[in-house]
Amino acid sequence: MARIKLEYIWLDGYEPVQNLRSKTKVVDGDYSSFGLEDCEMWGFDGSSTLQADGSSSDCMLKPVAIYPDATRENAFLVMSEVMLPDGTPHPSNHRATILDDEGFWVGLEQEYFLYKEGRPLGWPAVGYPEPQGEYYTGVGFSNVGDIARDIVEEHLDLCIAAGINHEGINAEVAKGQWEFQIFGKGSKRAADQMHVARYILQRLCEQYGVEVEYHCKPFTGDWNGSGMHCNFSSTHMRETGGKDYFLKLMDAFEKYVAEHIEAYGPDNHLRLTGLHETQAIDKFSWGVADRGASIRVPHSFVKDDAYQGYLEDRRPNSQGCPYQIVSRVLKTVAEVEAEYK
Repeated sequence: MARIKLEYIWLDGYEPVQNLRSKTKVVDGDYSSFGLEDCEMWGFDGSSTLQADGSSSDCMLKPVAIYPDATRENAFLVMSEVMLPDGTPHPSNHRATILDDEGFWVGLEQEYFLYKEGRPLGWPAVGYPEPQGEYYTGVGFSNVGDIARDIVEEHLDLCIAAGINHEGINAEVAKGQWEFQIFGKGSKRAADQMHVARYILQRLCEQYGVEVEYHCKPFTGDWNGSGMHCNFSSTHMRETGGKDYFLKLMDAFEKYVAEHIEAYGPDNHLRLTGLHETQAIDKFSWGVADRGASIRVPHSFVKDDAYQGYLEDRRPNSQGCPYQIVSRVLKTVAEVEAEYK
């Protein structure tokens, strides 16, 4: 038997952007065999997280996924969703809105800036760095600065140690901007892992006195904003596809433009301008290998006129909630696919 540390992680009730919260529960158990089924529901004070009134403040944490925590001895990170005392999902629980579909695969690309003393890492104390051009996938002190790569490399290792399906990292187009990618099979898996990966990154940055800036356009000017592109694929899309199906799907995405934009993160009008590899927020388009379209269609998707594989929605922004993004994408896909069943 060992004393096991369980870091329960959840999303609070703040709007338009929910914050990650966490607290530690210490239990006795066999660390080598400890699993999700061993994690109990746990209460917290919802009045301190904008999720309850002080006169009736109890909210519940329902564990939904567990990951080894390499930063502590005998420890796990426990992703949880917030429930009301009667066992129903809390209104802030967007995970509960995602349809259960093990055949729905999702890849999320999280872009972000690392900030210290109010400026992105690597920026001069006054003014601006050289224009964009050499920073994307760049190497060298002038391109990535001093401690940024230390942070992203350590974050990668911690995510892999946690069993998160982390697929890679790269320096992004703007100086001080980075990206990591998470992939998951099953409609909720990638979103769960993205929230935990965000948590690991933010906790890691505490050691460096650095903040993670997720805002999609933290400063104005000729600089790329930050997105969280959503790559998605259903069983029907991978195994059957077809041009007729694809065009109906694109018609549905265009029909629900407003609903998708609402779910894709705040202040997206600052980022979706039609510039810097984006389509304008009030327009919808798709195109093969077109990073200026709303939906990028890979060459592999249209190869031999099969229209099979995966698609990339480039509109979600870096500050968006993965649960809300995946929920909306899957809802539209499921509506179209209902006629093919």
